[in-house]
Amino acid sequence: MVIAVFNSKGGSGKTTTAVSLAAVLAAPRRRVLLVDLDSQASASLWCGIPRSHLRPSTASVLLEKYPILKAIRHTPVPHLDLLTGSIELANADIALAGVRGREAALRRLLERVAEHYDLIVLDCPPGLSLLGVNALVAADALIVPVPAEIMAVTALEGLFASIERVRARMQSPGRVLGIVLTQVDARRTHDRATAERVRAEYGDQVFHTEIRWSAGVAAAPATGRPPAPSDGVRRLAAEVLQRLAALRYPG
Repeated sequence: MVIAVFNSKGGSGKTTTAVSLAAVLAAPRRRVLLVDLDSQASASLWCGIPRSHLRPSTASVLLEKYPILKAIRHTPVPHLDLLTGSIELANADIALAGVRGREAALRRLLERVAEHYDLIVLDCPPGLSLLGVNALVAADALIVPVPAEIMAVTALEGLFASIERVRARMQSPGRVLGIVLTQVDARRTHDRATAERVRAEYGDQVFHTEIRWSAGVAAAPATGRPPAPSDGVRRLAAEVLQRLAALRYPG
């Protein structure tokens, strides 16, 4: 099962959500692969990979035909593996432009390792580039992180329309598993009002759990380890597993 953590807007909490969820979901009977699709490689740095050691990366595999199993590496979190991001991903659109079936290049790549993992989590780049389209086509389910900011909320309608266009054109099976509210500071009236607006407009599509802002999470990338799992992230992971089960076995 491939989960894409996707929002075309930057600063929405995609990497925090992807890394935190992947770390919590990894378990003795649940092997997880985190795929960093961002040229800034924030998820990879967060997992302790120094910038000078990012290659071989997702770009090496996707654009240079480097063997994917040789590129995957372990992380400090047991049962969580990583395919790193790197600056070369910034050229992915140009490099893939002449490739036949270029929108499904990532899906074909992940099919080679699907038997080794129970879950594959994609930390997607901002924007709806060819690399972002590849993530949507490869995904069985989408998690959409939305910060408690009014501009991010007003952009949701357009984002979902874009996702549906890609799904229809590429006949992608991926569907939105849920919206997760991120960077919520419960002390701020604006954040609370914005969260309530999202819940009013999107109802059951919104996860019950919110990812609260904290100084610890904000500072975590500098530690070289995924953030210590909070109760909120654990609750969100439980909701994700519940919704995935319903997706696998509807009715």
